[in-house]
Amino acid sequence: MHKFKDKIVWITGASSGIGEATAYQLAAESATLILTALEADKLQDVKNQCIALGSPQVAILHFDLSDLEGVDELANQAWQQFGRIDIMYNNAGISQRTTILDTEMSIIHKIMNVDYYAPVIITKNLLPKMLENGGGQFVVTTSIAGRFGFPLRCAYSSAKHALYGFFETLHAEYYAQNIRVTFVCPGRVRTNISFYALDKGGKQHGKLDAGQAGGVSPKQAARKIVRAIYRKKREVLVGRKELLMAYIKRFFPGLAAKLARKIQSM
Repeated sequence: MHKFKDKIVWITGASSGIGEATAYQLAAESATLILTALEADKLQDVKNQCIALGSPQVAILHFDLSDLEGVDELANQAWQQFGRIDIMYNNAGISQRTTILDTEMSIIHKIMNVDYYAPVIITKNLLPKMLENGGGQFVVTTSIAGRFGFPLRCAYSSAKHALYGFFETLHAEYYAQNIRVTFVCPGRVRTNISFYALDKGGKQHGKLDAGQAGGVSPKQAARKIVRAIYRKKREVLVGRKELLMAYIKRFFPGLAAKLARKIQSM
């Protein structure tokens, strides 16, 4: 199958987890890829694997998305790689493992910068170019924590809630001009996000949480995500039984609040 033949896809957070697995799935479908992450050596390994899987061309742009002053230029560089971008997958993110009282403002700023402001800057840069080219698709990794407040995730949950607000507005304003948005809403996926999550004092959490260890694999998640991107679905939920909370929040918000208080978030 070559469902993404002649499509140019930019993925942030592409060196591991969902981003890496999605890159491989897209490569196998003949997509041309632009890969961004902080770790240049890991990106090179992902690039090599994508080419082996069938991607005709792969460009890598390693970058720290917490450096907001450089994000606009990063987006310019990404566009210039192949002269256009058909699908922008804002996937990169950083989480936390701290209560509100233990979450310093520096942690809140860093999480909001990477998880919310960087995708917004990228989108505002690419949108006029996509409109000029006749349209495009924005894909964004949110989280089940973006549906309701989640213990030890005050900044992370806030950023993911904000993504829904921004990209739902984008979808409403530019749908008639062939701009599509796909929300990727993961529950528990076995990635490194808990290892790099910020703990008290801004230190890395440094371990795989028990709940996350029992989640779906990145490869399973990527298959579902790529299918949703191809079909231009508005939203795809990825995970297992924890996804029930999204439906409970919708239909029984009071019950959802009670359950959230009892969630074992580690």
